[in-house]
Amino acid sequence: MSTTSQEFLERPNPDDASLTTEVSGIDHHGDTVNLKVVNERALTLFLNSQEVVTMMTIGDHPELLAIGYLLNQNMLSPEDKIEDVDYDEDLEVIIVRTERETDYEEKMQKKVRTSGCAQGTIFGDIMESFETAKLSTDAQMRTSWLYHLTKKINTAPSLYLEAGAIHGCVLCEEDRPLAYMEDVGRHNAVDKIAGWMFRNSIQPDNKIFYTTGRLTSEMVIKTVMMGIPILVSRSGFTASGVELAKQAGLTLIGRARGKRFVALAGEERIVFDTDPDVITDEDSKHNRKAGGNG
Repeated sequence: MSTTSQEFLERPNPDDASLTTEVSGIDHHGDTVNLKVVNERALTLFLNSQEVVTMMTIGDHPELLAIGYLLNQNMLSPEDKIEDVDYDEDLEVIIVRTERETDYEEKMQKKVRTSGCAQGTIFGDIMESFETAKLSTDAQMRTSWLYHLTKKINTAPSLYLEAGAIHGCVLCEEDRPLAYMEDVGRHNAVDKIAGWMFRNSIQPDNKIFYTTGRLTSEMVIKTVMMGIPILVSRSGFTASGVELAKQAGLTLIGRARGKRFVALAGEERIVFDTDPDVITDEDSKHNRKAGGNG
């Protein structure tokens, strides 16, 4: 897929009534309020005949979520051929069928819990691949791109602006957001991006990954495993995330809000081509919680 000059090839649909439910309550004055809240649905993933995991998700893009999860857990490789993906909405089950047999049982023995919402996991052999991963040294992050990206992303229609309580991830190229995914857990949103890249044959070498969540070890590992050299968040860092980013040569930019940002790894990719003093601060209307839950 060519991404030249295109933006938001995939984006949230806050008007999708299946993703939210309106509930009634009272506010601090005791007045009745009607509020949209995000729905959660169970999705059980099978790889061929093996049950892998049950995830809690908002329910959009189940195919991309399933494929991305398997890719990011090293259960699929980018070279694998997917023969079919069967999704049964009523049974809340999705089956990914591949041409080759998998080493599912061995991987399940190496499963490790991470700090992600909704019980994120990684598998032991991922760290072996992480240690040998090579990221592009030619990629750049111009500050002008960063300022344009944060404004475009934070003002784009989204479930977050509609109902809150959700995380977003965006795949970007230069100053263009390409694919924007949301979910109740940040790792789900990441996996949807990975699935979208796989389905559309998107190369990662010159891409930028934006997340609304914290820059944890899980976020760093998944970004590196996807081959993306630059990771940006409006939220903060964990020490493990910074350490792993330095180890992998990943550019790690956090607290990116308005004119402000902090880079704690991979600073050599940043090109300062814009005076921050000419950049306006964010409109409070579009402020997201800045160090929020995973």
